Amino acid sequence: LRLLGFAAGCAVRALLQSSAFYASRGLVVIMPALFVAGPGMLALLKLLQDGRFHSGEALGAALGVSRSAIWKQLQSLESELGIEVFKVPGRGYRLAAPMTLLDAALIERQVATLAWPVSVLASLDSTNAEVMRRLEGGQSAPFVVLAERQTAGRGRRGRAWASPFAENLYCSLALRVDGGMRQVEALSLTVGLAVARTLQVCGLNAAGLKWPNDVLVDGRKIAGILLELSGDPADVCHVVIGIGINANMALDSSAAIDQPWTSMRQCLGGMIDRNLLAGELLCQLAEHLSRHWRQGFAGLREEWEALHLWRGRSVALLAGDHATLGVVLGVDERGAIRLSVEGVERSFSGGELSLRLQHDS
Repeated sequence: LRLLGFAAGCAVRALLQSSAFYASRGLVVIMPALFVAGPGMLALLKLLQDGRFHSGEALGAALGVSRSAIWKQLQSLESELGIEVFKVPGRGYRLAAPMTLLDAALIERQVATLAWPVSVLASLDSTNAEVMRRLEGGQSAPFVVLAERQTAGRGRRGRAWASPFAENLYCSLALRVDGGMRQVEALSLTVGLAVARTLQVCGLNAAGLKWPNDVLVDGRKIAGILLELSGDPADVCHVVIGIGINANMALDSSAAIDQPWTSMRQCLGGMIDRNLLAGELLCQLAEHLSRHWRQGFAGLREEWEALHLWRGRSVALLAGDHATLGVVLGVDERGAIRLSVEGVERSFSGGELSLRLQHDS
């Protein structure tokens, strides 16, 4: 897989003034949540990911812990993360399947000009929640958090996001916002465009967009986006951009997924280097966000429309229990969906709205 990346710095300036404004644009204000982590798991996995047998003594020496501590960590890998480990007397321990972990240093080198610090954690509730906690604790934006697994990954409208260990990309970017409101309009659509471009650079030319911010391939979801806010809307706020991309997820990981989905591995026929994917994603985000702050969504609208998969389709626009039937015309310069409803053009926007094809609704 060949990934061509470029980096562009961006100045983030947007002022968000009310919770009602947030909700109308698909943004959600959340409270801090419980942190979940497995100390030492990544260090142990990095030693085991070469696919060779390692003795407990050698692993303990490398990590500066006892053999019994190594044994407990191996038990945690299986019980907490579902990672199978072969244990052979006289030979040691080996992972049952090959694994390549995310590497913060490798990712940061790809985006060195952005000055976005990158953290990689083994297991937590969600990357968005972790970013919120760090902001509450005083960490300065921008910064990026990635996780190998999420125990409470979530998407729009509170839907769960399947997050198996070391298979996909779970990424959140924190940005400070302290400027005009108009720059935040349709931000989730701009992020969706950046994700779609990332997939296209990776070889998925069929990647397209469903309003407001789902990324699909052949009608199946491959990526999703969740924007959330932290801080004082009357002073300094932060926007947290959460992105999930199905990279190497296997079919047996799909039990909890209630909609058609696919992964890059399934589409491209091979394992995806998630470190290169993460670097390309951050580069594309930097470029598209920079354009958004300068031009607003109006400057990106034509590109978004070129990837709009449901234009001309008959849909049901759902708002709670209410459904509005119409034909998709496109999106306007503020990112609202344009529908022909009984022959009359109408525009709709809001964080609680969703689209379904009429035969699916």
